[in-house]
Order: sequence, then C-alpha cells, then structure tokens
Amino acid sequence: MAKKTNKRKVSATATEKKREAPIHEKYESDSNSDEEEEQDLLQKVNEAEGDNTDDEGIDQNYLSDDSILEFESDDDGNYTSKKSAKQTENGNEDTEDNEDDGNEEDDEEDSIDEADIEDISGDEEDDDDEEEDDDDDDDDQSSDDEVEAIKGKTKAIEENKLLTKKEKTKPQASTSKSADPAKALNDFSNELKKVKRGKISGTDTKTSYHEYENSDTSDEEDIRNTVGNIPMHWYDDYKHIGYDWDAKKIIKPPKGDQIDDFLRKIEDPNFWRTVKDPQTGQEVVLTDADIELIKRINSGRIPNQDHNEYAPWIEWFTSEVEKMPIKNVPDHKRSFLPSVSEKKKVGRMVHALKMGWMKTMEELEKEKKAKRGPKFYMLWETDTSREDMRRIHDPVSAPKRDLPGHAESYNPPPEYLFDEKEQKEWLKLKDEPHKRKLHFMPQKYRSLREVPAYPRYLRERFLRCLDLYLCPRARRVKLNIDAEYLIPKLPSPKDLQPFPTVESLVYKGHTDLVRSVSVEPKGEYIVSGSDDKTVKIWEIATGRCIRTIETDDVVRCVAWCPNAKLSIIAVASGNRLLLINPKVGDKMLVKKTDDLLSEEPQIDSLESERIKTAVQWSKAEAAEQEKGVRLVITHFKPIRQVTWHGRGDYVATVMPEGANRSALIHQLSKRRSQIPFAKSKGLIQCVLFHPIKPCLFVATQHNIRIYDLVKQELIKKLLTNSKWISGMAIHPKGDNLLVSTYDKKILWFDLDLSTKPYQTMRLHKNAVRSVAYHLRYPLFASASDDQSVIVSHGMVYNDLLQNPLIVPLKKLQTHEKREEFGVLDVAWHPVQPWIFSTGADATIRLYT
Repeated sequence: MAKKTNKRKVSATATEKKREAPIHEKYESDSNSDEEEEQDLLQKVNEAEGDNTDDEGIDQNYLSDDSILEFESDDDGNYTSKKSAKQTENGNEDTEDNEDDGNEEDDEEDSIDEADIEDISGDEEDDDDEEEDDDDDDDDQSSDDEVEAIKGKTKAIEENKLLTKKEKTKPQASTSKSADPAKALNDFSNELKKVKRGKISGTDTKTSYHEYENSDTSDEEDIRNTVGNIPMHWYDDYKHIGYDWDAKKIIKPPKGDQIDDFLRKIEDPNFWRTVKDPQTGQEVVLTDADIELIKRINSGRIPNQDHNEYAPWIEWFTSEVEKMPIKNVPDHKRSFLPSVSEKKKVGRMVHALKMGWMKTMEELEKEKKAKRGPKFYMLWETDTSREDMRRIHDPVSAPKRDLPGHAESYNPPPEYLFDEKEQKEWLKLKDEPHKRKLHFMPQKYRSLREVPAYPRYLRERFLRCLDLYLCPRARRVKLNIDAEYLIPKLPSPKDLQPFPTVESLVYKGHTDLVRSVSVEPKGEYIVSGSDDKTVKIWEIATGRCIRTIETDDVVRCVAWCPNAKLSIIAVASGNRLLLINPKVGDKMLVKKTDDLLSEEPQIDSLESERIKTAVQWSKAEAAEQEKGVRLVITHFKPIRQVTWHGRGDYVATVMPEGANRSALIHQLSKRRSQIPFAKSKGLIQCVLFHPIKPCLFVATQHNIRIYDLVKQELIKKLLTNSKWISGMAIHPKGDNLLVSTYDKKILWFDLDLSTKPYQTMRLHKNAVRSVAYHLRYPLFASASDDQSVIVSHGMVYNDLLQNPLIVPLKKLQTHEKREEFGVLDVAWHPVQPWIFSTGADATIRLYT
C-alpha cells in the first residue's frame, strides 16, 4: 500500500511540474535564479500537501483549499478533467483575480495536451517501487527543511510580486502585507494553485464580463425551447414541440385522458399547484414563493413583498421660504430721512390715544368680552335641531294604554267568560289576531294565589318598550277625508242611454270558432269568418244566412269595404287575400263592382323583385268566380289581419311571420302592392289607417308607432307598458286610440296629450281580444276570453281642455267557453247602438 502511495506521489509531482512549466517560462525574464529556486521549493511543498489520493481507481481527485479537480479515464485509458461544484462556486472570485492575465498569455500556454497526460500516466506504470520510495523520503525531508527558509523570504517575494503584478493581484497583495508570514505563504501557495488549476482544466482564468448582469433583458427568459415567439399550436400535429440548444427535438410528454387527470387529482397532493409549460409541454410544480407571488398579483398588491410602498418621503426641495433680496441696489439717501407727513400722522394718533378717541386692539377685545357676557349652549349638538327643540317646549306625551276592564280580572263575572262558540271563533283567528275582539281569553280563578305567571309578560313588555322607543313623537296634520270624496262623480248609466243591454239574436251556422265579423256600411248585412274554412253572409234583421263561401284554408279575418259605393269583402284565408263580391243589396252596385274588378289597369312601372316574391295578383278561377271571388292576392306568409282605408281603394294586410315584409298595402285601382317598411321595429300585430289624415298606425308586441305616409317618417311612438298587444281601434275623430292587450288591460291614448296611456282599465279577468268604437254614439266595447263583452261610455269633447269621460256601462256575458277561448271579436252597427260579438262557441250574437 505504501508503494502505491509513493508511486502516486511521484506521478503527481511529475504532473505538477508539467503544469507549472508554462508559468515558469512566463516569469523567466522578470525573475533571477534565486527566485526560481524558491518557486521550485514551493512546488515541492504544495505537492506534498495536496496529494490526498487514496487508490488508483478510475477517478483521481486533486484537493486544494479552494477547489477540487477530478480526472476520469475512459475505456481507452485517456484522462479527462471535470470541474466540481466547489470550484464552480469560487470560479467568479478566481477569475476576478486573474482577469488581466488572459490578455498576455496565449491559448497554447493555458492548456495541457492530452499526450502529456498520457505520458504521465505511462511513467507511473514504468517506475519501480524502490525508486519511488527513495524519492518520496528525500522529498519529504527536503521540503520540511526548506519550508522554514521560505518563510523568512516571504516578504521579499511578496514585494517582487507587487512589482510584477500591480493590477493583477491587488486583493492578495493587500492582504499579504497586513498578515503574518505564515499566512502570506499560504496565500502565495493558494495563488499558485489557482493558476495551476486554470492551466490544467484548460479554462481561461480571466473573468468574463456580463454586460446585462444587473439589468432586466429578454436574455434572462427561459429559452430551453429555441423556436422563438411563435404560436405553439403550429406543433399540434407533430410529436415534438420545438428544439433545444443542441438542435434536438423536444418530444411532447404523453397525454392522459380525463380518468388519468382525475386519478392524479386524487393521488397527487401537488396537483393543484401543477401547471403546464406552453414552451416545452412539461408540467411544472409551482413553489410556495410562486404561489405567494400569484396571490399578491391577483389581490392587486405589489409583487415584491419586501418593497415598502409607504417609505418616508424625501424632501428634494426645502419647504422653507428663503428671504432673498429682489435687487441689490443700495438704498437712496432720502430713505434714511424722517418723513414730515408720517410725523404728522403719528402725532395725531398719539393725541387721539391720549384723549380716548382711539383705542388699542387689547382694549377693544376687552370691551367685546364685557358685552358678550356668559355663553350657554346645548350639551349635545344634535339636540339643537328644530324637532328636538320642539320636544323641549311642546312635548308630546307617550300614548297610554287603556285601563283594565272586568274581562281582565282574575275572577270575572260569568257573562265575560267565553262559551264554546266564542272560543272556537277566537281560536280560528289565530293567524289574524288583529281581528279578535280581545287579545286574550278571560279565565276565572278562585283566589289571587292561584293565578299563574303570565306567559307573554316579557314579550309584551318588550313590545311596549319598542313602541315607546320608536314612537316619532311628532305633530302631524291629519287629513280627515271621506271615501266618498275620493270616488269621482260619474253620471248614472240611465243618463247615458242608449247602449246595448240585452241579447236579441244568435246567428248559428258555423261548426267551429268564429274569429272575425264585419258589418256592411249601410247596416243591413254582416259577414263572418270561421275556422271551418267558410265565409257566411247574414241578414241582420232576420238572422238568416244568405250566402256561404267555402275557402281552402282557415279564415282569420274578414273586412267589409267602408265605401258604400262598392260591395267588396276582403277575406284573409291562409296565405291568400280574397276580394269577394257578396252579390247582396243593390244590383246596380253589384254590377258596378264587377265591372271595376274585371278591368285590368296598365302597369307603368316595373315592380321590384322584393315585392314580386312577397305578393302576387291574379284573377280567380272559374269555380271561385261562381262563388263571388273576383281577385286573389297571394302572399308568402299566412295573413292575420285585413283593414280598409276610409275611401275603399287601399287595403292593408299583416303577416306577423313576414319579418321586414310583414305589413303590405295594396291598391285596387292600379292592382299593385307596396312594402312601406324596409326594416321592421318588432313583431307587427296589427295596422290601422287614420280616418282623416294620411297616417298609418302600426302595433308591435309592446309599442305603437304612427307613420306619416306622405312624408314617410315616424310621427310618434306610443308606450303601452304591456307584454303583448292584441288589437286596437281608432276613434272616428282620429284623436283617441283604444288598445287591447293579452295581459287583461284596455288602454286609452289621447294622441294630443301624451305618448303614455291617458287611462288604463282593468275591466276583464282574462285576456282582452278585441276593442271597437261606435261611429256615431260615444260608445266603445271590449271582448275578452272571460266570455264577456263590456260596453262603456267614452265621450270625447270638442274642448281640448276637457278630458274624455269614460264610464263602464254594461257587462254582457252570454257566450260559452270552449278550450279557454271566449269572445274573439266585436263590431258595432254603423247606425244603431247595437253590437255584434263572435265567440269560440261558433255563434254570433247581437246585443241591442
């Protein structure tokens, strides 16, 4: 074992000599022969102290005070050097000491060839054990003798070093001067070891200067993935996610399904703090410091918890005002001479003070205090309010409870005790105790000793204290108004006659619910449309059905032309609008109507594609001609409502499902159609023509808009504040509008007054289907699903300052209910105060 140790010492000595060869060559020109001998002795001492190897293994560690050098041999026997953690930690300090050495030395002097190391390893195998033992003994003995001599010359060596290395080893030179010789020797040997370590490892001893070491740059970012700032979803179809510094693909980690994530969530305690790195696809576990940083950012605090945002303020500018002269011009001579005018003023003031005409500030203050006298004020500032002062001068006493009567006695008379009937009534009003005559039940006891404790004592005392505490104690003027004064004075219904009161006729013939009814302008006939796909014409006086016209679809609306010179009925059946000549009344009028509808006018202008796709005009077929159908206007959606203009030349149709083309206006004389709105403001329910002005009323689900057809602009928007509008009717004078809604309301609008309802009437218990004005009498009616028709008086005065008079008169309820449908439509007789109603019971009823 000793032989092996000696062998390693000799080999290490040889290796150290090869390491020191470049260093000795560097200092040959600047040092004398004595210095070279001293350095050789120092090398021997260091070799003896630094050889700490234990065995001839693969790894050979050369230990020093500051660093560890490791050599590893591969399969071929070649040695390579490694740098340990300790050397890495002290690397910055060593490189700073030798920063300037790298500029003077060449790369050949800073490295050792592998051939030299191989020669050293070969010499170790060829040397004999005996020679190694002898050399080792001689080296140990000589090193011990020469160490003492070196210590004496340490100071001279350090001075020579300072001359040769002024800028290279300043920290070491300063420390060596102040330290003792032994410490200086150790420092010098450490310096040599650092130089040797730099030469052997092949690294430059010069410290590299980091330009952005103390700055925040993009170079500090994590660039394990070198693809740059690109969208990472470009790599979704590849197995890798980028490339590392060695241009190798970064393979994506395996992806698990939701079950794997759930199991990890249950088993892994760090699952909640694990995030995915978008650059490398790896999962990163956040540290406590990262989580704390995220919490501070989310809470809006400063990320750095060591930062003090309330640091003391540094006054960069003084707050004291310096009194500096504005100008440095010397004062004039006259400024030092007394002023004659000021002398006279002072004289007058002195005379006034002597005579008592003028007083000083102190004397004036004393006089003010004497006039004031003692000052009194309220103890609490809140007690000075008007209400608090009133309590002091005009207090309101707390209300007192009534004195107890005989019923509250412990031994009341028998007539005050409850019998069984009174007890049941008293117990029945448990949920409404305020309706009881007494808040307690009288009980009888033989003596006062037998009276138990009152169970509600604490509760009643608490309520009593609460009443006293919350009592406002304020005087308020109470208005004693009778209920009779609050009810408006309305005229008696007897004074408002005539109006329909009884049912006179019932028109039966339809097999399904009757949706619509319309009256001839002269008042002799009525027309009705039903879900049984028929249109029937009735004689009003006799109740006889004169004509029945069958259609191809459900009849949703019928309207008789208001022009008495024409005999035309507009019928909305499915997608078709049928213009029918009923062939009733004057024969000359019937013939004139046929001649008018048979003539085809010349079409001057071409219709747009938007109109052609929405509506098409055509003559009726031969089979329909026999029934009385003259013209057919086919629409692209089902028609819900039909209404005529007062002159009888225009008719408007409504298709709620038609979107922007839901409302159309047709002209009979020219046989053309118009779409008045390029964009609808909502789901249109019904439209009406103004009886006098060229205006069109358009009702959507929630609001009503009034348009001027001549100027083609919006005049007014009426706000109904309802969920769904079902119908509307215009007053014959055109100043008032009546609206019915499905949420049980009837709205009366005064168009000259406001855009909000003048009167909201809730007369029905169910949805209101239709409303109608009488043309001559001040009457209007409403039909509802509660099977009732309510007739009301609605007088509109010519005086604009007088509001309309609205009085409900009669409720007519004779229709039968079918599948929650009641009365569907109402129409007034044009001359008489009669009203027609259609219902779900397939009947038409006349009230007179």
